[in-house]
Amino acid sequence: MAVENIDQKYEVTVRFRLIRNCMLLSGISVFAQLYLFQPILSDLCRFFTITPATSSLAVSITTVGIAVGLLYWAFKADSISREKLMGISLILSSVITIVSAFVGNYFVLLVLSLIKGIALAGVSGVALAYLSEEVDTSKIGLAISLYLSGNTLGGMLGRVVATLVAGYGGWQLAALFIGIGSLIVGGFFCKMIPAGKNFSATPFTLREKIAQMRSLLTQPTFISMYMIAALSMGIFVSVYNYLSFLLESPLFALSHHLVAMIFMMYIAGIIGSVVAGSLSDKFAPEILLQGTLLLMGIGMSCLLVMKLWIIVLGLGILTFSFFGTHTLASRIVSIHAQNLKSSATCVYWLFYYLGSSLIGSLTGIVFVSNGWFSLVEILLLLLLGALIIASLFIFKYRFYEKSKVYSHHQYGSDDVHSCS
Repeated sequence: MAVENIDQKYEVTVRFRLIRNCMLLSGISVFAQLYLFQPILSDLCRFFTITPATSSLAVSITTVGIAVGLLYWAFKADSISREKLMGISLILSSVITIVSAFVGNYFVLLVLSLIKGIALAGVSGVALAYLSEEVDTSKIGLAISLYLSGNTLGGMLGRVVATLVAGYGGWQLAALFIGIGSLIVGGFFCKMIPAGKNFSATPFTLREKIAQMRSLLTQPTFISMYMIAALSMGIFVSVYNYLSFLLESPLFALSHHLVAMIFMMYIAGIIGSVVAGSLSDKFAPEILLQGTLLLMGIGMSCLLVMKLWIIVLGLGILTFSFFGTHTLASRIVSIHAQNLKSSATCVYWLFYYLGSSLIGSLTGIVFVSNGWFSLVEILLLLLLGALIIASLFIFKYRFYEKSKVYSHHQYGSDDVHSCS
């Protein structure tokens, strides 16, 4: 009997490590491909003879593709095997990235980027659902944080590697390099990812699915986390979008290459995800969420002080706390979703990307018209809105739902297995 218990524990440990490593690599692949063209838009301008505004479509159209894909998978993902969908998505997106390296027409490149975004949505839409179903509750915070750390690392590596490779051999070589690397990751993922034990496909009619989606968008728990995701991501993207203009201005006069190194600050985001995930295994994530939002406010306040070291410190605090916020909010959605995990997380990512595109673009108008200080002030107001939403959610959690949702059994080892 003792030998059997040891074997079972060993099997569980090996399975968790495989899931953890595969999901970490999938996050790296998705975000490396997503942000491939962002740091090399000037190369696209020269190669295709287009304006900077037109070149930016290479990034935004991929985000649009992800949003379209998430909307589709929100209706379909609960009826398809999680690991198979993610594996196919990783392979397909990698092939599209490789093909894009040989394109000589910009319109064709945009079409491929749109399709690639739709493919990548197959990973984003079900990854958190897969983790919440297959990982023991005592480790789920760590597992989610590692997956989101992979997202962060992928976004950083995609930008840095693309810049370095493109500087050596052009944007085509950069696309080819990242595409081949992603294809290798996809092959490893398909071979090593453990099959889901706690998921059973659930077919739904369109009417039933619309009713379920309406339910997600009317429950205070979900709408609170969706709004926090949209606001916090919009704030974060806005800072990174326009901080480079401030640092390149005569006030600081930093070179383009030095400014590009701000993306290395994403390392603080990886730490933030891991710390928040680990703490959420021990403390209520709702309370921690309020703390990370307050920490975001401290980091943003530092951006109002025109001293380079304080701005860098503030950016580090902001990045650390944003990814902590993202980890906690996504965990809360996953915990509460029960048998609608993939639909709930699809909608979460949809709001996340909508916040990125809408707030990230609209705050540019404020920056161009009124300057950096007005931009940060507007972002602080948006953050205040997110903090109010989080505080109202905590009030509801403490006084109305604590006994129902976060009972002793919710945090027991059998919880995840019962969700399906």
